[in-house]
Amino acid sequence: MSESRLKIFTGNSNRPLAEEICRSIGEPLGEATVTSFPDGETFVKINENVRGKDVFIIQSTCPPTNHNLVELLIMIDAARRASAQRITAVLPFYGYARQDRKDQPRVPITAKLVANLIVASGATRILTMDLHSQQIQGFFDIPVDHLFASPVFFEYFAQIKTEKLVVCSPDVGGMKMAAAYADILGAGLALVAKKRKSATKVEAINVVGEVDGCDVLLVDDITETAGTLMAAAKILREHGARSIRAAVSHCILNEMAIDRLKTGLIDELITTNSTPINNHGLPITVLSIASLLGQAIQRINTNESVTGLFRVKGF
Repeated sequence: MSESRLKIFTGNSNRPLAEEICRSIGEPLGEATVTSFPDGETFVKINENVRGKDVFIIQSTCPPTNHNLVELLIMIDAARRASAQRITAVLPFYGYARQDRKDQPRVPITAKLVANLIVASGATRILTMDLHSQQIQGFFDIPVDHLFASPVFFEYFAQIKTEKLVVCSPDVGGMKMAAAYADILGAGLALVAKKRKSATKVEAINVVGEVDGCDVLLVDDITETAGTLMAAAKILREHGARSIRAAVSHCILNEMAIDRLKTGLIDELITTNSTPINNHGLPITVLSIASLLGQAIQRINTNESVTGLFRVKGF
């Protein structure tokens, strides 16, 4: 029997997810040394032969963001110099995605810069999930397979029975995602208009749509300080929402977010393991995306379409 061309490696950002992905598709996780010198420099050594192989490197660029990003770049370079035939950077969470435009004078477009760095290091393909904005796919000059966490969320929502469900976007930018959720779940649609006062403080101004006496599902792609979610939850409560759940693809919860979630304004926060999650005893439900990413890796390896992964079972 010939040796598999597929080789999967991971950095240190989210090793449990990488191990789960490999278990889901029955492939071993490749052996690589990824450590730091005493001065903080990253050292990488791939301990297997990858010449002519189809290499997948799994790394979320979550905190410590810069360190994890550099780990990814060096791992890609190591695989390229070891003569890998194809190198796919698997980014369950793509950091810097919120810096995707020049919205102030003299600011960078860092999402594009990071894309350039990944391509320059030697990646020949990108596999990622729920980018902050769809146009980031165009920042890469290589093929991008962009998955959505929604099928994983919908399987979970199918177990929750409610008569008056309303899907709500916590800001104008998330309306397209909220409308897609509402359509599949057969729910109402609402919007919270907000005003951002700083990077950590958000003020909700108004609610568009009927939420009185309803079970509300807030949907968003990323939360870090939970400012947007809490501002939305507060005004939704004031407008008579019966219960509030939040479905967020990527949670990077800092101390401020933990303190805000302890207020109890949100009954349940549902997220994925795209980044490591510590629930701190809070009502946080973590859904696994390992099978979704594993199937995508298999299909890319065998040059099959990944379109089937967008289909939602049970709806």
